[in-house]
Amino acid sequence: MSIFNSSKLLFLLMLILGTLISISSNSWPATWMGLEINLMSFIPLMSSKENMMSTEAAMKYFIIQALASSMLLTLIILNMIIPTSDETIMNSIISLTLLLKMGAAPFHMWFPSVMEGLSWLNCFLLMTWQKLAPFVILSYLSVNQTIMLTIMILSIIIGSIGGLNQTSTRKIMAYSSINHIGWMLMGLMMSENIWLIYFSIYSILSATILLMLNNLSSQHSNQIPFSWNSPTGKFLISINLLSLGGLPPFLGFLPKWLIIQNSFYSQTSFTVLVMILCTLITLFYYIRLVMTSFLIDSPSLKWNYSFKINNFMLISLLTSISLLTLPLYPMMF
Repeated sequence: MSIFNSSKLLFLLMLILGTLISISSNSWPATWMGLEINLMSFIPLMSSKENMMSTEAAMKYFIIQALASSMLLTLIILNMIIPTSDETIMNSIISLTLLLKMGAAPFHMWFPSVMEGLSWLNCFLLMTWQKLAPFVILSYLSVNQTIMLTIMILSIIIGSIGGLNQTSTRKIMAYSSINHIGWMLMGLMMSENIWLIYFSIYSILSATILLMLNNLSSQHSNQIPFSWNSPTGKFLISINLLSLGGLPPFLGFLPKWLIIQNSFYSQTSFTVLVMILCTLITLFYYIRLVMTSFLIDSPSLKWNYSFKINNFMLISLLTSISLLTLPLYPMMF
C-alpha cells in the first residue's frame, strides 16, 4: 500500500498534527492527547501487505506506547490530586515514561524488533519524527541530572555494543539510533540549540542512508556489496555512513564537536570521553559495512549491466551537504 494514497496521507498529516499539539500545548492533558493522536496515526502507517512482520511490529509498538501513555496519564492525575513539594521527583518519573516512548536504554528492548518489521519510510519516521515530541517535552522538565546521565551513558553503551553482532541492516540502524539518543540527551542537558542542531543533522543523515538502503532492497549487511556493484553507489553510502558515525571532516561530526566543546565548560568532560570511546565502537560497525562493500566485487554480466539509483539527485544533494558543510561551518559562524 503506497504512502501516497489518500488514507496514508491523512494518517501522516494526523501524525504531524499530534506531535505539534504535544510540543505546543501548555497543559499536561493536552500534551498527553497529542501523544495519543500521534500514536493512533502511526499504527495504520505501519501496516503493509508486502511485509508479513508489519502486524507484529505494529502490535509491539502499540503495547509499549500504550503502556507509556497510561503511566504518563496516571502520573499526571496523581500530580494534580496530590501535588508534591519537590517537582524534580515527579518530573524525573514522568521523564522515564517519555524515555520509554523514544526507546532510550534501558527501555530499548522493543526498538530493534519493531524496526525489523517496518518499511524504510516507517523506520525513518520512528527514528526521527517519533522522537521529536518526547525530546521537546523533556526539555520543559527539570529532571534529576544523575538519572539523565545514567540513561544517557546506558544508551550510548548499549547502542554501540548492541550493533556489533547484528547483520540485519534495520537492527544496525536501530542500535545506531539508540546511541544517538544518548548524544542528543547530552546536547539537551547543555542547550536546546545544540539538541536542535544535532536532531536536524541526524534527520538529514538518516534520510539519506535510509533512501539508499531502500534502493538496495537488502535486509542484511552482507547483501550490500552484491546489491550495488558500482563505485558511485559504494562511494555515496560510505560517505553517509561515516558521517552518521561522526567521523571528521563530515557533517555528522559537527554536533558531536559542539557537545565536546561545551562539555569542558559544564565540567562533564569525563562523561564525554566515555561517550567518544563508545562512539568509536559504533564507527567500527559502520566501517565494517563500508569495507565489505569496497572489497567485495560481485560478478555481473557485461551485456546486461545497468546501474541506476532511484532519487539519485536527492541522494547526491544530501551527500554533498554531508561532505561540504563542516569545512564551511567556521566561515558561516
